[in-house]
Amino acid sequence: MTSPAPGAPIVVSMGDPAGVGPETIARAWDARVERALPPFVAVGDCRAIERVWQGPLQPITDLGAVARVFPDALPVLTVEDAGEIVPGTPDADGARCALHALELACGLVRSGAGRALVTGPVSKAQLYDIGFTHPGQTEFVAERCGIARDNAVMMLAGPGLRVVPMTTHVPLAEVPSLLTVELIVAKARATARGLTRNFGIECPRLAFAGLNPHAGESGAIGREEIEVFAPAIEQLLAEGIDARGPFAADTMFHDRARAGYDAALCGYHDQALVPIKTLYFDDGVNMTLGLPIVRTSPDHGTAFGIAGTGAAHPGAMIAAIAMADAAATHRARCQQGA
Repeated sequence: MTSPAPGAPIVVSMGDPAGVGPETIARAWDARVERALPPFVAVGDCRAIERVWQGPLQPITDLGAVARVFPDALPVLTVEDAGEIVPGTPDADGARCALHALELACGLVRSGAGRALVTGPVSKAQLYDIGFTHPGQTEFVAERCGIARDNAVMMLAGPGLRVVPMTTHVPLAEVPSLLTVELIVAKARATARGLTRNFGIECPRLAFAGLNPHAGESGAIGREEIEVFAPAIEQLLAEGIDARGPFAADTMFHDRARAGYDAALCGYHDQALVPIKTLYFDDGVNMTLGLPIVRTSPDHGTAFGIAGTGAAHPGAMIAAIAMADAAATHRARCQQGA
């Protein structure tokens, strides 16, 4: 990977042109001054934004123009014609446009032309129909960056909580067999490195949520906490990582508890996503840790049901752009101090 060029912009792939990505990107530009957002460029089909927003757009062909254009218009790097764009009605042409926008945006950041990548929401079903073989955008970006998918860690973050699901899109019945000492240690290492690299936290405090109710009640209602979590935490402590727990998950997410750690590592998808979406539904951010580039995305989907109605909330897109900017700044400082 090449270090970002001085003044390089944030690169935002639009996602599915029929979803809420184009509108939330445009409304993020509307909020650029109020939210002190850095210059960013949208990558996709210009018409997708024109369908849902009346503001000023400026097609560009060179990312060097972003800083000049951004104060007065939203810069857009067009990848291809997405066909007949109807907000709320996805199709194969739109899916191809979303995929090509993602690939171009990722390449621009990997080359150093962009300083961070923000990915708009896509429809996995539509992507699968055109031959997409990755579980999601995270795995696609990891592959393009030369990183094994198991080493890319998904972290969800809001203003007062960061969570890492150690298993993601798998049946709940499979979770106990997947939660091994090796997996927990690997996820924790990547999380600790990511918190230092992207957030400037020198000694991250990691808290583990127990898999079973009451963290197993000393083995009375489950032994994973004793046989899997405890040895993993012991190994992490021996490596100098501040690892705590496992704690009963039902008492980990109130205000006082959250003050005691920098990230909560959870056993399965909903154990992590329920608290983050309850607290920060409109401004949650998905950040991928373990990559050589900064990548974030809004923590919501395409929301085809409200696309084009003006009801899409831009908070998560704004937060994703702001978090990508902050992470890129932290990384640059780390490199300068190295």
